[in-house]
Amino acid sequence: MDAPDNFRQLLLAAIPRLRRYARSLVYDTGRADDLVQSTLERALAHWHQFDERRDLLVWLLSIAHNAHHDTLRRDARLSLLEPERMDQELDRHAGTQEPDIGLRLDLLAALRTLTPELREPLLLVVVEQLSYAETAQVLGIPAGTVMSRISRARLLLRRALGDGKPPARAPHLRRVI
Repeated sequence: MDAPDNFRQLLLAAIPRLRRYARSLVYDTGRADDLVQSTLERALAHWHQFDERRDLLVWLLSIAHNAHHDTLRRDARLSLLEPERMDQELDRHAGTQEPDIGLRLDLLAALRTLTPELREPLLLVVVEQLSYAETAQVLGIPAGTVMSRISRARLLLRRALGDGKPPARAPHLRRVI
């Protein structure tokens, strides 16, 4: 049974945001397009499992997140089996990525220094403008963990980008008798 036309239209409308999230995960246009394609294929194959009370974008981002981690696990297994092949892939993709117009190169470099565990929730909240609860749902972690990771990611980005403020002094405690 094929997905209804209204579901397909909603999928089409979600592609730009899905593509932006995919590019933030993999930093490569070609791999991002592959991730979007995989996400859309999975969504169409399992459209009957979608709960219409949920936000379709949150559901799609969850699928993309899981597909990305599936790819990472697969690539990790391949790298153990074929290290020469992985080195060739890395060399092939080195230097081919161009930043989006308007994206600060220093910000892009700083984002790349973050671990995926810190970068993913930050981008979902800041770029995709999901709530903490929606981000927690996408990533499959508690909302408190999302808030903690975003706080750490912002702190690391401020340090990496140099927020222009002098380092804060530790408060001095005084004993008053």
